[in-house]
Parts: sequence; structure tokens; C-alpha cells
Amino acid sequence: MSGRDGGKKKPLKAPKKQSKEMDEDDVAYKQKQKDEQKAMEAMKAKASGKGPLASGGIKKSGKK
Repeated sequence: MSGRDGGKKKPLKAPKKQSKEMDEDDVAYKQKQKDEQKAMEAMKAKASGKGPLASGGIKKSGKK
């Protein structure tokens, strides 16, 4: 009865990854990334409240 066996088979489930225990370096690195992300978000919020950073002055058309 191979008539209904067409198509792709479902892949086998991968085994769950073991959670690694973090040492102090990993914890410090994660904390540093979180701090940098917070600082970046604060800078984005501060910058978005203002107008364009550099205006181009008077724009000239291509016609003369």
C-alpha cells in the first residue's frame, strides 16, 4: 500500500537542548548587553522627538 505514502515525511524531532549553566563571564556579558540595549532605546526616544538632524538648505529643482 504505497499509494498514499507520497510527499515529504515529517522530520524527526530534535532532542531538547540542555540548558547551559552560565559562569560569571556570561552573566556579566548578558548584563552589559541589556544595559547597552536600554541606552540605545533611550537615545532613539530622545532623537525621535526632534526634527531632521541636518537640513539640506534650499532645495533646487533640476530645471533652470
